[in-house]
Amino acid sequence: MVPDQSLPDTLPADPMALVAEWLAEAIRRKDQPNPNAMVLATCDTQSRPAARVVLAKEVDCATGTVRFVTNYESRKGRELEDNPRAALVMHWDHMHRQVRIEGYVRRAPAADSDVYFASRARASQLGAHASAQSRPVASRDALQSQLEAVIRRYPADTPVPRPVHWGGFVLWADVVELWLEGTARLHDRAQWRRTLTVTDPLIRGATPWTGTRLQP
Repeated sequence: MVPDQSLPDTLPADPMALVAEWLAEAIRRKDQPNPNAMVLATCDTQSRPAARVVLAKEVDCATGTVRFVTNYESRKGRELEDNPRAALVMHWDHMHRQVRIEGYVRRAPAADSDVYFASRARASQLGAHASAQSRPVASRDALQSQLEAVIRRYPADTPVPRPVHWGGFVLWADVVELWLEGTARLHDRAQWRRTLTVTDPLIRGATPWTGTRLQP
């Protein structure tokens, strides 16, 4: 049954607070194993899109950003370096809600990536060294051999450093769309936009959000 829910008649000034609120609710409900899963879409320099599921590591309401981590040498890592715009979708079936975000992407500061990598399980740290993500491998046994070589390189009493090819990205949102399922397909839908001051390698400012309710 579709719940009786809708956005306020007067749309919130900042949509990212609702994004964070919905994500926190999805985590509390435990309806799905990875409530912070999101589909991330990138595009190469020839306009060929690709999408995959990654995990949102942080939603920062103050800056209007979403953080995730990856191998910088993977397809998505290379595409984000060449074409630093991306789109993401978070969808929660049990909550009848969806979030769409578009924006510019920049690498997270190396120090931030170091801190997050140090918090990961040791097995995940070793795996980040062992896998040349998206590259061909002869067999599963060959991949296992790569992992065993990394384990020998970093014995149990040795800290595992962050690989230079692994770290965080920050998506600075300039479009946010919130969707709530409604009866008779009269879903509640609204979109917010803002203009970012984009420089390399930083985003230096943004205009206030402007929200518009959309027909479903």
